[in-house]
Amino acid sequence: MNVLITGISRGVGLEITKLFLENGHTVYGISRTESNELKTLGKQFPERLFFKNFDLSNPENIKKDIFKDFVNNHIPIHVLINNAAMAYDDIVTNLNYDNLKTMFDVNLYSPMFLTKYAIRNMIYNRVSGSIVHISSVSAHTGYKGLSMYAASKGALQSFSKNISREWGERGMRSNIVVPGYMETEMNAKLTTEHKSRIFRRTALKRETDMRSVAETVLFLSDQRSQSITGQEIFVDSGTL
Repeated sequence: MNVLITGISRGVGLEITKLFLENGHTVYGISRTESNELKTLGKQFPERLFFKNFDLSNPENIKKDIFKDFVNNHIPIHVLINNAAMAYDDIVTNLNYDNLKTMFDVNLYSPMFLTKYAIRNMIYNRVSGSIVHISSVSAHTGYKGLSMYAASKGALQSFSKNISREWGERGMRSNIVVPGYMETEMNAKLTTEHKSRIFRRTALKRETDMRSVAETVLFLSDQRSQSITGQEIFVDSGTL
């Protein structure tokens, strides 16, 4: 399969990329920066990992920079994984429009445009593809300071469900993976006490395993899950 993944430089995006490569798939990856870990992965899989430096806060450039200059219609896309995200953490009384707009460009508008052009690619190549969006448990349970971030992820979930209805008759599927708290760069500023409070809210009393999230994404991308669409799959250690 040819897989287009955003946010592959680190965290869960890097883990997803590793898993797809290990399973013999070709990855076309997008990220704002190229980490040392990603460079090492590129040396391991030089014929199946292709990288594009792109800032998803500029969704108006997606058509040209990604779907013409990187993965044009001569490269059939079988799977799109909208993983990249940024967090704008603050209480709503401090809401700033510019920060909010940048976050929605990355977390919602870019995934929408990526989905638009990926589906066009799938139609052109007669592919019954799979689209997987990475959301967050914050869209379902409240955390102080995450109202704006949760709003962007909640909108993405509604978008995915409706995409599954629009394109299901063409064999295309759209699902959401909802991870719980993971040790990522986005969460690095949380204190140990804050993390402990988050863990205590879960059934397993521990952080979400990143590999488990990646395995779920892989499952939703291939034919093992051919009858699953329009769903939200929670991988969150049983967040309550």
